[in-house]
Amino acid sequence: MSLVFTPGEPAGIGLDLAILYAQKKQRENLLTFADPQLLLERAKALDLPINIVESETLKNPGDICVYPVKSAGQSTPGKLDKKHSHYVLETIRLATEFCLTHDNHALVTGPIHKGVINEAGVRDFSGHTEYLQQLAKVDKTVMMLATEGLSVALATTHMPLSEVPKSITPELLTRTLEIIHTHFKKYGVDKPLISVCGLNPHAGEDGYLGREEIDVINPVINQLNTQGYHLRGSVPADTAFTPDALSGVDCVLSMYHDQGLPVLKTLGFKKAVNVTLGLPFVRTSVDHGTALHLAGKAGEKISLGSLQTAIDYANRYINNAKHA
Repeated sequence: MSLVFTPGEPAGIGLDLAILYAQKKQRENLLTFADPQLLLERAKALDLPINIVESETLKNPGDICVYPVKSAGQSTPGKLDKKHSHYVLETIRLATEFCLTHDNHALVTGPIHKGVINEAGVRDFSGHTEYLQQLAKVDKTVMMLATEGLSVALATTHMPLSEVPKSITPELLTRTLEIIHTHFKKYGVDKPLISVCGLNPHAGEDGYLGREEIDVINPVINQLNTQGYHLRGSVPADTAFTPDALSGVDCVLSMYHDQGLPVLKTLGFKKAVNVTLGLPFVRTSVDHGTALHLAGKAGEKISLGSLQTAIDYANRYINNAKHA
């Protein structure tokens, strides 16, 4: 077995994804970290058969291999309840611990709801990426989303736009680019080309629209290129994603969340994956949220596209690392 799965927020569609995926005849064996009772209750709501098994070999459609994690009780589809927040974090913690102690394993995560976790008293929780960094005890992680033909990494993640400029420091950019560069080399790209966006419109236009490019971004690019990196930039974000600009590019580094992700999700929504770089194991995730309005509703069309993409990328990374 090489893949483990955390369904995330139990009021959302993470449980539905696990159950729907289990109905497929051809599928990977996901070791699902969840409360078996929550899975059984959701399967009943969906009017779908499942069978909780301990074997690593799934013989029949509906079989789900489960690593049992006790929840706070029944969950109502579509209705957030902060009593489940610590259960959600515990599934992620245990799955992370499992990956840290088992070679060639990857973590695939379902959607969580950051707001309800904060309401439960975990005020410093800002998302999977930061939490996994803490659990794995690494100095930094980088969020990257990928779809066919485009990968976008983020210099900053979940913060107000007003805080971004002061967060773009030489130290942050250097470490971020080191992690991206190392990731692509580890998984089979000998000389990754990374396109680095500017922070300001027109990449600052020689200082007329801001100096972050002159004072911070460009010096880091130049310094790393002298060390053998293959960086392009700083590139104006409004043209960074044109076909010509992306030719040969392995990854685009955006300075903030909504600079690059709207482009990627427009191109690849339901066929994109969230990847955490900098961990000692592979972690991929669906690119969508909890979809509370769809959870537990038999007959609703819930796409497995993003989950399948997350599984495919996880397998690809594991296999490429073996042969790199």
